[in-house]
Amino acid sequence: MKEERQEATLGDAGLSILSITLLKGVIYREDDERTWAALLELQARVRDYVTILGLELVLDEAEGYAFVKSRPEADKNDSDNDAPRLPRLVARRPLSFPVSLLLALLRKKLAESDAGGGDTRLVLTREEIVELVRVFLPDSSNEARLVDQIDTQINKIVELGFLRRMKTTGGPPAFEVRRILKAFVDAQWLLDFDARLVGYRTHIDATATPAANAEARDE
Repeated sequence: MKEERQEATLGDAGLSILSITLLKGVIYREDDERTWAALLELQARVRDYVTILGLELVLDEAEGYAFVKSRPEADKNDSDNDAPRLPRLVARRPLSFPVSLLLALLRKKLAESDAGGGDTRLVLTREEIVELVRVFLPDSSNEARLVDQIDTQINKIVELGFLRRMKTTGGPPAFEVRRILKAFVDAQWLLDFDARLVGYRTHIDATATPAANAEARDE
């Protein structure tokens, strides 16, 4: 009986640690195998616990990541004036157009890499990422400004957790495209990618003239 109480206490402590860790961000198997193993063991209890908080556990054992997101039912309650309003524990992060575009391009690149049957890790240099985006941006005579803008977008995506900086010794900056991106930009979204690019190009055309005028003034 004493051993059972000790196991229950340890289980409760593990549940608390896992829940707090998930509320702070993503759990990756490769970053902390011990925490990942604990999550797999207590997965059912974690799911039940976060459900009480209006959250849903997303766990991909094959890809090795887990995170929590707001449940659709909780979002519906937010818009229903008659229902209890739950405080949002996972904040929504509005993304700028350039960041959304880069995320879409990285997701497409990840799909192409998977289809090619190569390494499961996709690593791109900064120059490769710049070239991915360049074709969708207005022509610019200021190369340094263009690269600075894309660097800002890369930094934002690193902050969001979809890119990870690689440690390089003397080589160009490189980034791993984290596979959790697949959970946020799904296969159906990719099927509509070409149609979305039409909208992107319309947006670019609409902003190209003001941007060009601004460059002309700066020069």
